[in-house]
Amino acid sequence: MSLRRFLAVLRARNLEFMRDRSTLIWNIAFPVILIAGFALIFGNSNPVFKVGILSAQDAYVSQPQVTRSEQVGTIPYVSQSDALAALRRHQVHLVLDVDQRLYWINETSREGQVLEELLAFHDPEYRRRLIGGLEVRYVDWAMPGVLAMNIMFACLFGVGYVLVRYRKNGVLKRLRATPLSTLEFLAAHMASRLVLVMAVSAALLLGGMALLDIVMVGSFWLLAFIGLLGTLCLISLGLLIATRSRSEELTGGLINFSTWPMIFLSGAWFSIEGAPYWLQLLAEALPLTHIVEAARMVMLDAASLAEVQYHLSMLALMAAVFLSLGVLLFNWESDHR
Repeated sequence: MSLRRFLAVLRARNLEFMRDRSTLIWNIAFPVILIAGFALIFGNSNPVFKVGILSAQDAYVSQPQVTRSEQVGTIPYVSQSDALAALRRHQVHLVLDVDQRLYWINETSREGQVLEELLAFHDPEYRRRLIGGLEVRYVDWAMPGVLAMNIMFACLFGVGYVLVRYRKNGVLKRLRATPLSTLEFLAAHMASRLVLVMAVSAALLLGGMALLDIVMVGSFWLLAFIGLLGTLCLISLGLLIATRSRSEELTGGLINFSTWPMIFLSGAWFSIEGAPYWLQLLAEALPLTHIVEAARMVMLDAASLAEVQYHLSMLALMAAVFLSLGVLLFNWESDHR
């Protein structure tokens, strides 16, 4: 290995990066935005534990000691069935009926076990109840999020980076000289990614069911349709991100800017129930949220097509917008001429 050649390449690469002003600014701005967002959303003032409250009276008058901690957030429920469904899905960690002095716990929730110990110490008069029906472990609850995130990364990075590399290396410019139309090229490119992502997702689901006994009580066909529509939506988003870019670094930054909010706000790993209303509205604008929610409803609650229609409609609308803009703005040339 020649140190001279090594240093020459190192200097050239550094100069290339420094001269790409958009990439340079983005690589500085993105971590700052990310840290500021985390400090605002997941700061120390936000609760670590979530407790569902059932009370026909004023629950805050006789509120148990365990709910008065800054680390515990309370979520009021009118219906006991809704509260227990949230507990079963790990959206809350404990459910309290303040009037009847009862509490329900999901034994598969570690947070719930911690809250139960605190409740028994401070308010021993509360009586214990276990949730009935199908037991949903955290791994069952998280599996739809795992599938959705696999789809997201495979679509955004698989489509975005490939198109940018083709454009940067002049492959797209040469393809444009052939009879191949823009629609034909993009359709073939998207279809290839769609088949690959769906095959990998199916393997993950079947493997999880075989090895981890993952709960799946709904329709496989409906789940496949959700995956198909979600994959199309995220492929379209990847196309839109890379539709004119020729910088792999900038494209990677834009993809990260798209993926990180979806990771934390989609409900893939933890529920955002009880979060500020504006944060829940922001989550509704993210495609991964609708993939996760629809898949979770089918896998855990055997939801019908009508019950997930809202999520499917949002995915279809987003896919149409992303795809239309991506095709309209698509550029074959590496220099945008």
